[in-house]
Amino acid sequence: MPENEETEQVETDPQEPTTAPEAEQAKTDPWTDPDAARKEIEKLRREAAKYRTKAGELEPLARKAQELEDAQKSEQERLTEQLTAVQERAKAAQARAVRSEVRALAAAGFADPDDAHAFLDLDAFVDADGEIDTDGIRASLDELLKRKPHLARPADNSPRRPAPDRTQGSSGNGNRTPNSPGEVFAGLMQKALEGR
Repeated sequence: MPENEETEQVETDPQEPTTAPEAEQAKTDPWTDPDAARKEIEKLRREAAKYRTKAGELEPLARKAQELEDAQKSEQERLTEQLTAVQERAKAAQARAVRSEVRALAAAGFADPDDAHAFLDLDAFVDADGEIDTDGIRASLDELLKRKPHLARPADNSPRRPAPDRTQGSSGNGNRTPNSPGEVFAGLMQKALEGR
């Protein structure tokens, strides 16, 4: 129980007044004295006017610097867009060249040479310098014909002729329908008169 008494005594001890720091602050703080506050305000106004004047002088220079930066950026963006367009055109031309090469090499063995490039990855036949690997194309075409023999050209080189089916169309049966609208109308009128 004596411990409780000590803690109670500590809590009930009177605190020292804090007037000393406030007095020191009043000496250094100009806002407590009206005359000192006016002087401080005038000093701050003079500084602000000086900075406004300097900012007014520098504003046109800052605007010109921003315009130059924007002009340089737009020129850079324009050049970047041109470069991108040229690269895309070069890539498209390269893809057409590879497609043509595949079609030319496939003409000898494929029934339809256009089928060959549909089954191949054309980008795989272009090296880093942009050269086309014709040996790689030949090997891939041979391997494609082994995997999909139905794409190969038929053994006989004669063109396929369509075989007509005489049962199709109006010439194969006796129920021939009239072709002209007048004949159709005359047939309908005849049937209507006979039905009376």
